[in-house]
Amino acid sequence: MHKREENKKHDKQNKIVSMFDNIAPTYDTANRVMSMGVDKSWRRKACDLAYKFYAKDSIDKIVDVACGTGDMMDYWRSRAELNGLAIGEIVGVDPSVGMVDVARQKYPKFNYRIAKATEIPLEDATADILSITYGIRNVVEREAALKEFNRVLKKEGLVVILEFMKNENPSFLGKIRDFYMNKILPKVGGFISKNLEAYEYLPNSIGDFATVEGMKKELEEAGFAILYAKSFSMDISTLLIAQKR
Repeated sequence: MHKREENKKHDKQNKIVSMFDNIAPTYDTANRVMSMGVDKSWRRKACDLAYKFYAKDSIDKIVDVACGTGDMMDYWRSRAELNGLAIGEIVGVDPSVGMVDVARQKYPKFNYRIAKATEIPLEDATADILSITYGIRNVVEREAALKEFNRVLKKEGLVVILEFMKNENPSFLGKIRDFYMNKILPKVGGFISKNLEAYEYLPNSIGDFATVEGMKKELEEAGFAILYAKSFSMDISTLLIAQKR
């Protein structure tokens, strides 16, 4: 039974990776249209707060897991420059070859690894900051991934998570958000990408995902202390920053 469950998880993860391979060429365009560009402010805030919490003049390594087409890596670079920080290396990790191919074309100066979030090919305690933006809900074995994040981070290193999270008791504005995510967004993304199934997956993946409180608990169980947790823009996006204990 255990083996069957493992195979089921493996197949589900492979299907998700294949889906991202298929939508990679149109992914950036669809994202900008669907988020109306608001994700840019969320990403900037995530980087600036992380640098403030880490409070160091230089950083050896930042790892962006589920890096996709590389945008968050460039935010880490540009916000470091604005904050007067020196960064040794920025590494993108993603199991989708299609997405990483796009990232390499856009940002050739960064380093990339084709790998799952549960199998990051980096040595123990080598990263100062590890981020995953709009990717943790696509990780089937989340508990194993959070433990892997802890392994890769230095002591007191930071994990930074930006994600669409489930809201168990939505406000009126939250209900508007849910209508947009469930009814409008899949059609827009499907039209741009010509892959409706991929964008119907998004609201379903949020519905199956953890609440903010649930995610905080999982991080704590994986060896992290929560430093920051806040939702933005009608609770569309949630930022969590936690420190390795």
